[in-house]
Amino acid sequence: MARIALDIDSTLHHYWDIFDRVVRERFGIELPHERQTDWGITVLERDQLRECVAETHSEENILAAEPYPHAVETVRAWSAAGHWIHATSHRAEHTRDATARWLDAIGLPYDDLHCSYDKVSRCVELGIDVLVDDSPVNITRAREHGILTATIEHPWNAHLTGDGVVIARDWRELRERIAPLLAKLGA
Repeated sequence: MARIALDIDSTLHHYWDIFDRVVRERFGIELPHERQTDWGITVLERDQLRECVAETHSEENILAAEPYPHAVETVRAWSAAGHWIHATSHRAEHTRDATARWLDAIGLPYDDLHCSYDKVSRCVELGIDVLVDDSPVNITRAREHGILTATIEHPWNAHLTGDGVVIARDWRELRERIAPLLAKLGA
């Protein structure tokens, strides 16, 4: 069976709405999802960006996140089929407990949870076969380590193509597109 790693923000739920709200409230700057065509956010100073990200990862914001349609059902099906699920997020370690409570509250099965700023190294340590993530940086790094990748399409990652990268508009399509890869890994 396959070992699957799942990012959380902008992968299991629509993180950008939370981030945009926090940036607007704090600094009066709008960051519409459809205009975020690259991974860098240059309209904020580095400290402002960190402050906003920290607020989006408050316990209140973590627990209020709504999973994308079909995300939980897809992961449940993978888990029921015997795949090992590693939930991973680019979050500070102190957010782990709130993140675990959120995953439990939405009914998403997982075998391991890791919050850190270097998820690809952790994926390599764990022998992950497939990483589902929205970050072009993580997708590229994972591919360099021979890890297959999949993503929900966003303006900042729509350009990613090539062998070992599955891009889908939503979780239903992602489940369909990744099924042949999981079948090969399970053989």
